Amino acid sequence: MSKIKSTALLFVTAMIWGFAFVAQLDSASKIGGFTYNGTRFLLGAASLIPLILIFDKGKKYASWGEHIKKGLLAGLILFTASSLQQIGIIITNSAGKAGFLTGLYTVLVPLISFLFLKKKNGLNIWMGVVLALSGLFMLCILGSTTNASGETAENVGMIVEFIKKSVPAAAFEWVGMGLLFIGAIFWALHIICIDSVIADLSSLKFSAVQFVVCALLCWVVALLTEFTSVDSTLTQIGDAGISILYGGLLSVGVAYTCQSVGQRYANPTFAAIVLSTESIFSAIGEMLFFIVIMGQTDYTGLGVWGYLGCAVMFAGIVVSQLEFKKKTV
Repeated sequence: MSKIKSTALLFVTAMIWGFAFVAQLDSASKIGGFTYNGTRFLLGAASLIPLILIFDKGKKYASWGEHIKKGLLAGLILFTASSLQQIGIIITNSAGKAGFLTGLYTVLVPLISFLFLKKKNGLNIWMGVVLALSGLFMLCILGSTTNASGETAENVGMIVEFIKKSVPAAAFEWVGMGLLFIGAIFWALHIICIDSVIADLSSLKFSAVQFVVCALLCWVVALLTEFTSVDSTLTQIGDAGISILYGGLLSVGVAYTCQSVGQRYANPTFAAIVLSTESIFSAIGEMLFFIVIMGQTDYTGLGVWGYLGCAVMFAGIVVSQLEFKKKTV
């Protein structure tokens, strides 16, 4: 596969993921976060079955045992990252803010590689870190215009309710942003994990395994913290049907598979910069959602400081991928 096709797949992934933040935000008022993730990842896994039967037929890959072993690790990381992200979106009530905080994985990928895998980084990486953290300060401290004062929908589950009761209303949004940032660490680990295991695996089988693992873990937590009755759960799934279909078929089934295929032929840090454009689509998607769909003509989004912070963060993401010199730090 050429670099152009690989980049195109990663860009499609970023676009689908960016708009998926809006679907996740929309679902937050209709269904518990773990129920939502469990349903959409199970739907995503099911959507890959016919593709595996058609496109993997007759091809030689590693054994199913290898797919399961490596898919278990990726699925566990994916479960952690997606759970932190969904809870963070519910708390902050902002697809744009969630998109940009999640986008920090672009800087975190080379940082983690340096700290734990002993891969040296150029000066551009550290410049990117400074810019990204400066933008984060503008977004989270100077911006912070979204309304997350403790107002939550009915079906948020015990975990969000516990957080809401345990912290002051003024700190509620901070907790959500903190969870999104921790989630970004796990998204970075997910990218590194895929890069290290995908070489001899079928992208479709590997994706299916990690989706099933993630879905099962989400459903275990959902049954413990969100389940009230079968009828209630089915009603919630029906209410969030469009968001689940988008999140399951496109965000999970299509996008994560495109990521696995695209990353097979791309450097992980290069993949990270392409995937980070999801943050742009998340902000655009949020604006379209509130103005066009919800009809909120007074929508202010992230505010001047928030959008400036997003721009600075994205500049850090871009700078971290530019090679000024061969010198490393």
